[in-house]
Amino acid sequence: MSEGSRAPTGQAPAATDVGSVRRAARRLTAAGEELLDEVVAEEVAVALVYNGISHAVMMATPCDLEDFARGFTLTERIVEGPSEIYDIEVEDEIEGKGPRPGGRGIEVQLRIANQRMAALQARRRTLAGRTGCGLCGVDSIAEALRPVAQTTWRGTVQRRAIERAMAALPEWQHINRSNGATHAAGWATADGTLIAAREDVGRHNALDKLAGALARLESATPGTVVPGGFVVVTSRCSYEMVHKAAAIGAAAIAAVSAPTSLAIETAEEAGIVLVAFVRSGRLTAYANAELIVP
Repeated sequence: MSEGSRAPTGQAPAATDVGSVRRAARRLTAAGEELLDEVVAEEVAVALVYNGISHAVMMATPCDLEDFARGFTLTERIVEGPSEIYDIEVEDEIEGKGPRPGGRGIEVQLRIANQRMAALQARRRTLAGRTGCGLCGVDSIAEALRPVAQTTWRGTVQRRAIERAMAALPEWQHINRSNGATHAAGWATADGTLIAAREDVGRHNALDKLAGALARLESATPGTVVPGGFVVVTSRCSYEMVHKAAAIGAAAIAAVSAPTSLAIETAEEAGIVLVAFVRSGRLTAYANAELIVP
């Protein structure tokens, strides 16, 4: 979906076929076989190019790519803030950049502050990210286990707000409703009202897209993203997911599936609440559980 077609803040977007493609398939059963016209998730190579130099190639769903590039740049601390991103341009699909020879891919050109570009070059790494991979290309343990952002939120998190936000998330998942293969990440206010959500075949990508969308919303209308908000995701909760949630100032991250041990430790260090298995009126708190109130 293009940036201009997004719904107003707090409303789920209209149905769209962006992010899905049709492919022929053959179903075999005990009764015989049939030919199908299936809807599947679209996945392409997306190259993030900073000041003319390619830095990362991620496999992603080709929608909300400006949000993806902006969010990735922020959560990976390539820049210190949105003001250091001067321009983002999504190139047309080009031959030879896809996930297979002769396939198609997309380049996103970013122009960032020269000081940040110099620091980026000093890191001397190139990511080659497969779907769902958050740390591909990191070449040292110290870089992989970098310090996590500390929360500035000193309040509590309401259980009913978490449940409300998670219950509302499916309404924002129009791509997944078509193909059944995309993750979603949403941002909720302290009372559980979703104000933004993004989808992608990769859970890290969905969260980066959300981070970019929030930065754009806050730039357009300062005060839209207020303290006490939190992230809800339709995936498991890994270390990298906590890192990205902390980078955008979340008071909590709530996941449908299980957390990892390092995700729990990182959430404790960041001071954010981590809950998982948010389903059917129940949830399990793994980090900073004492901050959860009814």
